[in-house]
Amino acid sequence: MIPFLDLNQINKSHLPAIEEATLRVLRSGWYILGNELTRFERAFADYCNVKHCIGVANGLDAITLILKAYEFPEGSEVIVPANTYIASVLPVNILHLSPVFVEPDVKSMLLDAAKIEEKITSLTKAILTVDLYGRSCEMEPILKLAKKYNLKVITDAAQAHGALYKGQKTGSLADATAFSFYPTKNLGAVGDAGAVTTSDEALAERIEYLRNYGSRERYKNDFQGINSRLDEIQAAILSVKLPHLDSENEIRRTFAKRYLNELKLKNLVLPPGDRSDQDVWHLFVVRHKNRKAFVDHLIRCGIQTNIHYPLPIHKQRAFVHFNELSFPVTEAIHDQVVSLPLNPVLTDEQVSHIIKSVNQFVDT
Repeated sequence: MIPFLDLNQINKSHLPAIEEATLRVLRSGWYILGNELTRFERAFADYCNVKHCIGVANGLDAITLILKAYEFPEGSEVIVPANTYIASVLPVNILHLSPVFVEPDVKSMLLDAAKIEEKITSLTKAILTVDLYGRSCEMEPILKLAKKYNLKVITDAAQAHGALYKGQKTGSLADATAFSFYPTKNLGAVGDAGAVTTSDEALAERIEYLRNYGSRERYKNDFQGINSRLDEIQAAILSVKLPHLDSENEIRRTFAKRYLNELKLKNLVLPPGDRSDQDVWHLFVVRHKNRKAFVDHLIRCGIQTNIHYPLPIHKQRAFVHFNELSFPVTEAIHDQVVSLPLNPVLTDEQVSHIIKSVNQFVDT
């Protein structure tokens, strides 16, 4: 069976350095807000070409802290994509703001910049973009809209470490960017971990306070913050893996190009390949109207797949007050998407088998 993702194999080549880094932290006796965190924050800020990186506990907290730092009034509206994972939108509700859903572009499945302006009102304070599947949103028109209406642009780049938009790194395009380093990500820790990147000095300073109970000096609290700190072990492990991110992304690109060029199944909708050298292909997401039969066929061929995601946010029980909303493009996407295996430890032979198996599917 070809697994969808094998984290043991993903981390295997890094294991000696990970063990050394972990032991170094354990022996140091300093486990929170220490030198390992400072080292990773500087390295990741440089990698993203921004002035600041603030390590936090996870990607959801990264979005939450950005929104909290901006101090938008309760009830303020935040433009969000209808097609995304729930973690992108939860912070908006947590802070008593109002998410305003916008349909995706049917080809990229990312936030459609052309549909944003009609949703902007006097209450709108920010646009939250999500670089889903390893592809940056179409940022140029979004940034123009933000400037026109004096809005903040926040990006959830949890699936797009190292992705480019017109040659510029994700992490540097928006006013602030949230990253997750969940173990399955292109740059993955061995537990929960996240970060915020920004070149806004005041925002960075405020988030540094907010992640640590609102304090930068022990027992002196200037703000009502939370406890959301990237710990020393995870920071050390991320420092080990960061130098390999670009080369591992290149392997993803190589396999993605094979899929784009060699998958010939009728009625299978492929992701766009127009930016294949800038996307980092966290996921290779295809669409088929007969998804169950297609997935069952691949299982019989010894191939695991995944679905990102089976139920849109506005149809989730957690957001029952949105259940009556209708977003037909999003709903069709969630009914049809299938993620094929794509990661740096696949072999050429495995990719060939996946391609052959997909092309052999008979839609009855």
